[in-house]
Amino acid sequence: MTENESFQRASAAALRFIAYRPRSEAEVRGRLRKRFPPDLVERVVSDLVERSLIDDVGFARLWRASRESLNPRSAGVIRRELLAKGVSKDTAQETVSDLDDSDGALRAGRKFARRLEGTDYSTYRRRLWGHLQRRGFGQSVVRRTIEVVWEELHGDDGSQEADEG
Repeated sequence: MTENESFQRASAAALRFIAYRPRSEAEVRGRLRKRFPPDLVERVVSDLVERSLIDDVGFARLWRASRESLNPRSAGVIRRELLAKGVSKDTAQETVSDLDDSDGALRAGRKFARRLEGTDYSTYRRRLWGHLQRRGFGQSVVRRTIEVVWEELHGDDGSQEADEG
């Protein structure tokens, strides 16, 4: 097989890989290294970057937007996810630098609280606390979110048990 044919095959494999969803440079590089020699992988990745088909900054922004709208997580968790995807520390940090954990926790809490309708305050609090902590939100943010969402759902009807925190 000629060098050009190898390049075309590796490029086609990379394009198929990024067709499903945006990928980071590191993800594409890792996938191609399973089948192609390192020098060919670097040429293909460089070509895709040059053609703007791989863009770590754009990928990081899309990842953040997806997390914000579909499955809210804390800034720290999103940053760790981006790092795990091979995005540079600087890009990951820049992407989440203006993320508001309180807002994300409220969105995640409101969404999850629908499942807890009809539960007593103790069960509601325990389950929502665990849900928000698994998404990386800190204790003070979780505590405030639980109070705000409970108030939104039940108003000031006095059904919250005294000082459970």
